[in-house]
Amino acid sequence: MNRQRVLVIALGLLLLGTPTLMAKSQSVEGFLYGTVETESDNTYKGLLRWGNEEGFWDDLFNSAKEDLPYLEKHGRNERSRIKVLGVTVGYRYDFSSDRLFIVRFGDIDELRPRRGDRVDVVMKNGEIYEVAGASNDIGAKVTVFDDSLGEVVIDWDKIEKVTFGPAPSSITPPAHRLHGTLKTNEETFKGFIQWDSQECMSTDKLDGDSEDGNLSIEMGKIRSIEKRSSKSSSVELKDGRTIVLRGSNDVDESIRGIFVEDERYGRVKVSWDAFESVEFSDVTKSGKGYADYKPATRLRGTLTDYEEKTYSGAMVFDLDETETWEMLNGSRGDVEYYIPFEMIHRKWQYHLLTLLREEIADRDFAAGTRTPVSGDPGSHVEAEAVWSFETC
Repeated sequence: MNRQRVLVIALGLLLLGTPTLMAKSQSVEGFLYGTVETESDNTYKGLLRWGNEEGFWDDLFNSAKEDLPYLEKHGRNERSRIKVLGVTVGYRYDFSSDRLFIVRFGDIDELRPRRGDRVDVVMKNGEIYEVAGASNDIGAKVTVFDDSLGEVVIDWDKIEKVTFGPAPSSITPPAHRLHGTLKTNEETFKGFIQWDSQECMSTDKLDGDSEDGNLSIEMGKIRSIEKRSSKSSSVELKDGRTIVLRGSNDVDESIRGIFVEDERYGRVKVSWDAFESVEFSDVTKSGKGYADYKPATRLRGTLTDYEEKTYSGAMVFDLDETETWEMLNGSRGDVEYYIPFEMIHRKWQYHLLTLLREEIADRDFAAGTRTPVSGDPGSHVEAEAVWSFETC
């Protein structure tokens, strides 16, 4: 009888403990996954990490567009002549930040590196974009957690092609994705965190100098980070200890920004001036899966100009955004917003305008944005930020 009671008690404790373990596990669907083919005809397949930064489908791949047909046709004031002995031989275009190619990895089917810093990006809808340079995403080493070989690091110039696809549910992620609630001096954001535009997994390290020397702390062991000044931060560990760190771009004003994947807006980037604190939390999801990113469609909408005339049809927003995967970029105060056009519907219009027109730092939000609409072929409209989109 005593043995039976002990057995029952032990089994009960095991069952009670199971939900706790389950709550700490995290699904794999949000992690980058794909096949890397090299120039030597070798193939590696598994979870992917781009450099020591991007590792999830909603992370952003950055470059610059090579082909800007609408800018060439309508944006003549944004180009300067190239002259040789007084003769015009070509034009130089202003490739400022609003001409960058910014796309979520989940929207991409394939990446095909070419010579130099050029890449062909094949989207899920079959469209191919020629892009070049403009960020460390091109030229980065790609780590493949190969299903059979383990961790394989591949140099960029060895890559022939990267083909993306959904991660099998049987795979166990090598780390947990960081998630938390970030407070700024004006607003609170909640979602997946990429600290210093880099650390996004529980095994990534937060570096800094303490009173007793240099420390590198796994992000998964940190409960919260609070800004103390432009030079230091207070780091609270999950074991209850609090440590003040300084002397690193992880904990002072030299930080490269803090990304939050907030489901209300897409992605926001918070500067050190705006940042106040972040509290990390454990979640079972790792983000949207690859299949959740549907093939993009042409951007369509209705635009109203200064004279209350309306134009409806296929839209080229600000002379370079044509599809629903592309981003509406802008800043409010010291926070940058990267909002996929597919998230913007009529019901969002008023909210976006009141939220983001208070302080304008990017042409996508500015009055005077030039937007060709197919309802008036070959023309563009100097319009206020008054529009509605039909993106779904």
